[in-house]
Amino acid sequence: MEGASFGAGRAGGAIDPLDFLKQPQTILRVTTWIFSIVVFGSIVNECYVNKDSQDPELHCIFNENESACSYGIAVGIIAFFGCIFFFVVDLYFQQISSVKDRKRAVLLDLGFSGFLSFLWFVAFCFLANQWQRTTMSKGVLQGADAARAAITFSFFSIIVWVALAVKALQRYRLGTDMSLFATDQFATDPNAAYPGYPTGSGIESTETYQSPPFTETLEANPKGYQVPAY
Repeated sequence: MEGASFGAGRAGGAIDPLDFLKQPQTILRVTTWIFSIVVFGSIVNECYVNKDSQDPELHCIFNENESACSYGIAVGIIAFFGCIFFFVVDLYFQQISSVKDRKRAVLLDLGFSGFLSFLWFVAFCFLANQWQRTTMSKGVLQGADAARAAITFSFFSIIVWVALAVKALQRYRLGTDMSLFATDQFATDPNAAYPGYPTGSGIESTETYQSPPFTETLEANPKGYQVPAY
């Protein structure tokens, strides 16, 4: 993974939409977003059926267990909006200048992806178990394909959300490259000598300081004082 700080470069860098869409993380988010639509869309549209023509009331196709349908719909909706939220976060992640804010975003992504992986695992087990206990009838057979689709894409969602959690963990372990804060005045070679003190132009100034003549530093003899003769 390239980047200087949690998988991204310096803040304020230009974003290439094509490169962004090609990123594995973006592809995974779009994929799980589609899977969530398939799951809750299948349950809402075709997984509420009549027992027979004599009973107009609609029942959940999964062993007539309303909790199974409600749980599948709830997890699908949570995943749907979660994907949109983190897609936007990924889009503006490079604009985040604070390293602490980047770290919080990555940790939030890691926690949410792990949590959704668990929710989808429970959804897959719950729906598959209730489907095995379902008594086949004319109404059930009409929505059987939708029920199988919900179960299948629940399983696929586990894999994709685990992959997103792994990607977030990799970004977290990358941390921050402290070379971002290095200045250009230091040599890149560790064995290179430290740059010396800057020298002048090499031309000596004509206005150099000169001490006054020795005779000018002598004070005049005090009045009346004579040097004794030997």
